[in-house]
Parts: sequence; C-alpha cells; structure tokens
Amino acid sequence: MKTLAKLPVTIVTGFLGSGKTTLLRHMLDNAQGRRIAVIVNEFGELGIDGDILKQCSIGCSEEEATGRVYELANGCLCCTVQEEFFPVMRELVARRGDLDHILIETSGLALPKPLVQAFQWPEIRNACTVDAVITVVDSPAVAAGTFAAYPDQVDAQRKLDPNLDHESPLHELFADQLASADLVVLNKADLIDAEGLAKVRAEVQEELPPAVKVIEASSGRLPLEVLLGLGAESEVHIDGRRTHHDSHHDEDGEHDDHDHDAFDSISLDLPEADERLLLDALGQLVAEFGILRAKGFAAVPGKPMRLLIQGVGSRFDKHFDRPWRSDEARITRLVLIGQDLDAAVLEARLRQALGA
Repeated sequence: MKTLAKLPVTIVTGFLGSGKTTLLRHMLDNAQGRRIAVIVNEFGELGIDGDILKQCSIGCSEEEATGRVYELANGCLCCTVQEEFFPVMRELVARRGDLDHILIETSGLALPKPLVQAFQWPEIRNACTVDAVITVVDSPAVAAGTFAAYPDQVDAQRKLDPNLDHESPLHELFADQLASADLVVLNKADLIDAEGLAKVRAEVQEELPPAVKVIEASSGRLPLEVLLGLGAESEVHIDGRRTHHDSHHDEDGEHDDHDHDAFDSISLDLPEADERLLLDALGQLVAEFGILRAKGFAAVPGKPMRLLIQGVGSRFDKHFDRPWRSDEARITRLVLIGQDLDAAVLEARLRQALGA
C-alpha cells in the first residue's frame, strides 16, 4: 500500500465582511479538477454562510455540494475546536485518498493560532499539513480605521484618541489574524484609491514578519496557483508567532474568557417584510446599536425569490438568490453581530418598523 502524502489544508481567516466566503467560492469555482473539501464555521446560530456555499453548487449536483461542505456548529473555532473540529477532520482524514485539498473558513472573530496548533496533534499531524493561513483584509474598512466597518460615530471617537487603537479588542483581533498569516490578501482593492491602498499595505506590513507576502485583490479573484501550494507548514512554526492572546491564563492554567466573548450573535425570525422598510430599519439599528454585521434572508411579499442580505457596518448588499422551495416557510431570518446586543429590543424594533 503506497504511503499517502500529507493532505494540504488552507485556513482562510479575516474579519466579518472581509470577503472570505467570496474568496472560497472563487477557489471552488476555479478548482480545475482539484478535489476540495470545505469546512465552514460561522459565528452565529445559523450557518448562513454555509447555506450560501451549498446553493452555489460549484459545478456539481446538489447532493455532491452538500457532501462537500462541512459546517461546524456555532461559536468561534478557538473555543469549539476540540469538541467539533476533530470528528470532521477524522472523517476527512479517512477519505484523504479521495481529496486533494481542504479549505477551512474560520468565523470572523476566531483566532487562527489555536486552530493551526490543532494540526500539531498526532492524529492530524501525521495526515495533514497547513499549506498556509490566508488572512483576508477588508481594505476600505482598514483605510477608514475601523477594521470591520464600525459605524461612523465610533470611528470618529477613535480618531480623536489615537491611544484607543491597541485597547480595542477589534484591533487586537486584527493584529492576531495578521500575526498568524502566511499570505495576506488586501481585498476590495478596487473600492479605494491608490493612496488609501498604500496606507493599508503599510499598516498591515507593520504587523507582519518580512517573509509574509501581501497581495491585492478585488472580490477575492486571484489565481489558485497564488493561493494553494504554498507549503508553509504553519503548524511547525506557529508557536513562535506572538499574539495578544498568548498569555490569557488564570492561576489554574485555564483560559480566561477570550476578548471576543464580548461580541454577541443573535438570531431573529420575522414574518414577510417589505424590502425598503427592512433595510431602512436595519440601517437605523446599525447606527444606534453599533451592529458590526447583519446577514440573512427575507421573504418579500409577492416575490417568488428569497432576498439575501449581507451588511457590514452601514454598507448593505442584497440580491434575490433562489426561489422559495414549496416545503419551506416564507420567513425572514437574520443574524446580527455586535457588542452588548439585546435580542428582545432589536426584534421589537424591527417588528415595529415592519408593522408586524
């Protein structure tokens, strides 16, 4: 029996809305015969990103597409990796003769380092190697000083006090995602001017070892030769990468609560909703409650298609993605991510705005 080479694994990390899912979809669309398994982990009670990947059937039947997307349950990978990551990886390792590559998308608030360290565990180390950690950066958000498109008033406050930078859990998380990177993608490069992009590149390079490449992209469109086959063996040198979260231990040696536990992710189910009323209401809630991310889908009265909504800060993208199936309820389902969010208050405000 021939010895199998180690299966390469690419970990894609980056903030909420930076374009990780778009990058993954581009990679799958251009797989050129590579047999790729995908593990999607979403910070939220619904695997909406997984849902998006499943329907984009990446050139195969729906049954095959469902079989290729492994969704982990809620929570960031650094908290749930031991409970949830192993069974999925064990299954993929058992099938590694059928696979050429594994892609793992971390949640927007997950720290990549503990996930990379999991590849040091014998059961995984003998079968897999981390080909690279790719960190996707939302270039316009970094240019605005917000990293994850914080609402304008928070950004104005931050600019008045330069000392806030490193006290912000968002800035620490941003730095930690860069600290673990083998390749950094400055995404959405087409949305800012050359001067803004140069500043983003300089800021990002301050946080990086000199050997780490930084490349620009629009909508995650990069040749696969640039993204795969880096051979970084990240698990071998990850312990030497210093991050803000390395020393969070209490006296018993247990981990303290992670900084990003301060982020809430709430899921709301609402009735059918007028598109304009819903987007206006979400815009107001983003400004008032500092919501970082809104995502989900809406049932619009009289429309046979489902309306997919993705918002980062005050920027919203929407499109009708697929017809409603006859066996599913026409409801509106949203996940809102932010700090100190009150689900009951947000649901009441949305229902009031929609007249529901």
